[in-house]
Amino acid sequence: MSAPRVRAETFATARLDLVPLRVEDAVEMAGVLADPALYVFIGGAPSAVEELRDRYERLVAGAPDRGVSWCNWVLRDRAEQCLVGTVQATVGAEGCAEIAWVVGTPWQGRGFASEAARGLVGWLRSRNVRTVVAHVHPEHRASAAVARAAGLAPTGETEDGETRWRAVLRP
Repeated sequence: MSAPRVRAETFATARLDLVPLRVEDAVEMAGVLADPALYVFIGGAPSAVEELRDRYERLVAGAPDRGVSWCNWVLRDRAEQCLVGTVQATVGAEGCAEIAWVVGTPWQGRGFASEAARGLVGWLRSRNVRTVVAHVHPEHRASAAVARAAGLAPTGETEDGETRWRAVLRP
């Protein structure tokens, strides 16, 4: 099996530091992700700190398939010096990355998700990723706007009730 192709590294956008996820982030992130409204379109419910810590341990350990990279970041707002959300990319050996984002309710409406998603797509482009894909609930207008801001377009395909969005970074 091949080694993972990419590893999450710290990088910055205009207002955010995207910092590789650490298990210790579970304490602060439990508060960021505490609003049940965040889960209306994606399913699930807020996690207790211990549940989130367990999940983060699995994510930080990496994908069981060594040809796949799990890249996860927390979003730190430099002005407020606090975590505001996460972005993630699962990069396969074929050069396709599936991405996702979430920003806590108190920080929504400020453009953080779009800024982080654009930054993530740029970071992936610099790592020779060829295609970026996201899955967005068809009624989640805010998330569709984030996908569009990151350069993705709806494909017309659906998977598990979500619309598949795609951007080709390298032919």
